[in-house]
Amino acid sequence: MKIEEQEKYVYTRLKQEREKCQMSQLELSLESGVSQNMITYIENGKRTPSITTILKLCDAMKISPSVLFFSAEDEKLTAKKLILDLVQRYM
Repeated sequence: MKIEEQEKYVYTRLKQEREKCQMSQLELSLESGVSQNMITYIENGKRTPSITTILKLCDAMKISPSVLFFSAEDEKLTAKKLILDLVQRYM
C-alpha cells in the first residue's frame, strides 16, 4: 500500500472514530487542545498531523492510536472480499 493511501486511511479512520465517540470536531478540539481547524484539515487530508497531535486526539477520544492504522488483518479481509467478489462475478 502506498504512503498516500495509508495517510488517507488514517484520516478517514480518525473521522470515523470521532463520530463513533459521538464527538463533534469542536468537542474533540476542546478535549484534545488541537484546534478545530486543524482537525478539519486532518480529516480532509489537507494537513499531516504530527505524532503528538495524533496522540492528543486519540487520548481525547480514549482510543489506541493503533486503531487509526491499516493492519495486515485489514489487508487480508480486503483481499478476501475482492477474491470472493471476482469468484461470484464469474460463476
